[in-house]
Amino acid sequence: MSIDLSQSPTTVLIATGIYPPSVGGPATYTRFLEENLPRFGIMTKVVTFDEVRHLPKVLRHFVYFFKILMRSRGVEIIYAQDPVSTGLPAMLASIIAGKQFYLKIVGDYAWEQGMQRAGVTDHLNDFAKRRRGYGFLVWFFKTIQKKVATKALFIIVPSWYLKSIIISWGIDDKKIHVIYNSMDELPALESREALRRKFSLNGNILFSAGRLVPWKGFEMLIEIMPELLKVEPNTCLFIAGDGPYRPQLKRVLLNLKLEDRVFLLGRVDRQTLLEFAKASDLFLLNSYYEGFSHVLLEIVSLEVPVIATDEGGNRELIKSGSDGILLPYNDKQSWIHAIKKVSEDRRVAATMAKNALRRLREHDSTVNLESLVKIFTKT
Repeated sequence: MSIDLSQSPTTVLIATGIYPPSVGGPATYTRFLEENLPRFGIMTKVVTFDEVRHLPKVLRHFVYFFKILMRSRGVEIIYAQDPVSTGLPAMLASIIAGKQFYLKIVGDYAWEQGMQRAGVTDHLNDFAKRRRGYGFLVWFFKTIQKKVATKALFIIVPSWYLKSIIISWGIDDKKIHVIYNSMDELPALESREALRRKFSLNGNILFSAGRLVPWKGFEMLIEIMPELLKVEPNTCLFIAGDGPYRPQLKRVLLNLKLEDRVFLLGRVDRQTLLEFAKASDLFLLNSYYEGFSHVLLEIVSLEVPVIATDEGGNRELIKSGSDGILLPYNDKQSWIHAIKKVSEDRRVAATMAKNALRRLREHDSTVNLESLVKIFTKT
């Protein structure tokens, strides 16, 4: 693809919620852009919410806004990585500074906050279309994210599923562009056998990772462990990540007396996460929704077999039965059956992992980066 750089912006300011060494999709994505956009003549600056997270809740957003405003000097585009925490301050700063405002959306912030704080139980598909009935807090976040999305010149989403969600907010579909997530080059890792020795892993190792929130479905994974142990007593489940639901998960595993079979690893760095993943026998992703899982991309690249939910962007990466297995969220019997099947037939597991790796070529990082650069150079 040929890109005319003569009209391209000199510098893009990336406003992100997290940044390495913090672990997560926005952190990985921001580092990837920071390292690779200069190849196309586009320089970057970064302002991360991590810089102000230690401050009181309201104050931190004001300070973050001023940081964006100050660092916007000499840039042409402010590119926010979510529609509320970074998006609102970035939008306001772009208006005051007279900068182009671009937005990446990887989920529905109002729905996530509603699930955690306002008793929302509706699936995202229904929630995104419903305008009233959730209370003030949800209305407030819905209003902010729609306002911010409306003001954005272009919106980047990582899946066609998420594009459909944003359209249901009432946003013009012509400015929403699907660019699949890309990965940084994976760090050098030891062999699977060496990593299992490093972590003293034996038996059937199940691994999952993500923010510890209700819709990620970790509680169900813990609850099915007693049934799995009846078939394979040497099974262990490791969960990497942190979040507000950690105390509840701890209570569940203690009540089920699974202290020696289920391990909450907490927040780990990317290297450790990838090492655990490579050492495991099976990766599990029981999430209620996924815009497009960055960690799933990395797991697939390691040739680790995957069982995930038949939700959102997962369908755009995994073809069920060929590249992995997709199942309904929290369907215990289906998950127990699938985990047993894959654990008992390693040849099937290996074949699915290889098929998924071949399909991963559709998410070539250079192609995806060029698509983003093309959008940056449209104006």
